[in-house]
Amino acid sequence: MTVSAAILAGGKSSRMGTNKAFLEVRNCRIIDHALDELKQVSNDILIITNTPTEYHRFSVRVAGDIYPGFGPLSGIHAALTHAENNRLLAVACDMPFVEANLARYLIESVKDYDVAIPVVEGYFEPLFAVYSKSCIKHIERCMEKKKLRIIDFFSSVKVKYVKEEEISQVADLERVFYNVNTPKELAMAKRIFKESEVSSQDSE
Repeated sequence: MTVSAAILAGGKSSRMGTNKAFLEVRNCRIIDHALDELKQVSNDILIITNTPTEYHRFSVRVAGDIYPGFGPLSGIHAALTHAENNRLLAVACDMPFVEANLARYLIESVKDYDVAIPVVEGYFEPLFAVYSKSCIKHIERCMEKKKLRIIDFFSSVKVKYVKEEEISQVADLERVFYNVNTPKELAMAKRIFKESEVSSQDSE
C-alpha cells in the first residue's frame, strides 16, 4: 500500500525549552532518525510545523497547520490535507525510537479501515498511527466543536486497534513509543539508547 508520512513538529516545546526535533538521542537528531525510518516506507514525506523556516534545510515538503492552535489534531488534519496519497502515517517529532518495521506493520494493518492505531496497556498511541483522508471531515467537525483530543473523532470512523501482542512481534514495546518532553526524559532516552547499543555489541 502506498502511503504518505508526516512528522508532526508543531508543538511549543515549553517543558523542554528548545525544539525537541533537533535534540540528539542517538548519534543524530531525533528528526534525522525519524526521516531515515520514514523514507523506508514512503516516498511522500512532510513535516508539519508552524515554524517552517527551521525545516527548509530538509529535502522533504514542509507545511503548516490549516487551523492553528488546535494541537496535534490540527497537525494530523494538515498532514492529511497536504498528503499526496489517500493514507498517511503520522509520527511525533519527539519520538527518538521510531521504527520502520512498526510503520510497515501499521500500514499493512489499516486495509479497509480509516485508522490503524496501536493500543498499549489500554492507552492509545495516536502519534504513531495511520489515518485516511476520509478522516478529514470528521476531524474538522471536532475542531469546530472544540473537541481536540485525537481520539474524539474515532466514533465516526472505522478504527483498527492494533494490540500490544501484535506490536511486540515487530518492535520494542519498551521504547518505540517513548517520547521526550522534559530534560529528564531526554536523559532517560539517551540512557536507553546506550544500553541497547551495549546489549547489541555483547550479542555479536
